[in-house]
Amino acid sequence: MDRVIRAVEKVQKRVQRTAAILDRAGIPYAIVGGNAVGYWVAQVRESAVRFTRDVDVLIARSDLEAVQMAMEVGGFKYRHVARIDCFLDGPESSFEDAVHVIFASEKVHENDLSPAADVTDSVPGNGFRVLSLEPLVRMKLTAFRIKDQTHLDDLLQIGLIDSSWKERFSPELQIRYQQILDQFEPHLGNDHDFTGVSES
Repeated sequence: MDRVIRAVEKVQKRVQRTAAILDRAGIPYAIVGGNAVGYWVAQVRESAVRFTRDVDVLIARSDLEAVQMAMEVGGFKYRHVARIDCFLDGPESSFEDAVHVIFASEKVHENDLSPAADVTDSVPGNGFRVLSLEPLVRMKLTAFRIKDQTHLDDLLQIGLIDSSWKERFSPELQIRYQQILDQFEPHLGNDHDFTGVSES
């Protein structure tokens, strides 16, 4: 259990350190992915927050050089691995202990249905700027991996999103949203175990 607690604390500290570095440098950003979902879930039910190993940050591509300089001064090491830009948490850390970069208003993958959100679609969180809920849901629908569907389920379970949200998205994403509703909505209101591990 001590190892689990330390793992959670390391991720939380990595988020806070990243935010502090970018705030000091005056670089616009937003925390996205599982940590952003965790922030929104915690506003309603802290016990429903899932542990997320990755730290994902949204920045403008034009700010990458400035982000690189600021993050390296803060102890992170920039790497470009398998077409992914990231910052390792120290010279001997692994890819799993990294801050992963997502470029604002660009598609993460060529065949994505929609681009990532803009950094302006963010709000102040608990010591960091976090992506607003609607663009976060849109990004989760676009990625739509198993863990993204699980995060959408979490948001449904606590009532942050519901069937009325479907009309906010493009027709292609509406199909995915309906799939989530069909799969999970019959279970709304039931007690669920939210202690599982989910990556961002």
